[in-house]
Amino acid sequence: MKTTTARRAAAALSSGVLTVAFLAGCGNDKAGGTASVPDGWGRLKTPTVSVSYPKNYTEQGSGERSKYNAAAATRMENGTTVSTITIQIGFTNADSAEEAAIGAEAGIQMGATLLHTTDVKVAGTDAAKRVEFEFSSTGEDHLPPKGTRIRGVIVTGLDSKKQAFAVRVDAQKGKLDDADLTKIIKSVEVG
Repeated sequence: MKTTTARRAAAALSSGVLTVAFLAGCGNDKAGGTASVPDGWGRLKTPTVSVSYPKNYTEQGSGERSKYNAAAATRMENGTTVSTITIQIGFTNADSAEEAAIGAEAGIQMGATLLHTTDVKVAGTDAAKRVEFEFSSTGEDHLPPKGTRIRGVIVTGLDSKKQAFAVRVDAQKGKLDDADLTKIIKSVEVG
């Protein structure tokens, strides 16, 4: 995939154009604990936040990511991006996990349906929020066909430098099972 196309796909995915299987109530070990990292999975790392991704994903280079995506991994099938995991740092000015969640909600694609925002435990931080939403794919730039109903999950809060972070998982329905989504969410760690 050409760098420009990959960059557009990553930007579109970071706008939430793919679906995640819905899961209620997943979280991590208590704050300050260690995140669960599945055997054989890759790890997206920034200086302050990390998350694991399944074996069938490819990590994006810095030239392929949008401005606020500090790290990203995508899964492609037959030329279509079916799932993306991103870490965004400093995407909004926030003084709390609640404010970071409001910023994350504001960044969701226009026309999206916000399902709910809940507290979630994330290793390395005392407070984090989980934002779940759904909407339709635009069908542009290697995305699923236009109108595909999609869902997304964002785990957000403040990192160790007091900057807002967001770990976002977007996946076309049926392309990311509940067990893998749970592992991704449980692998989020703030350092």
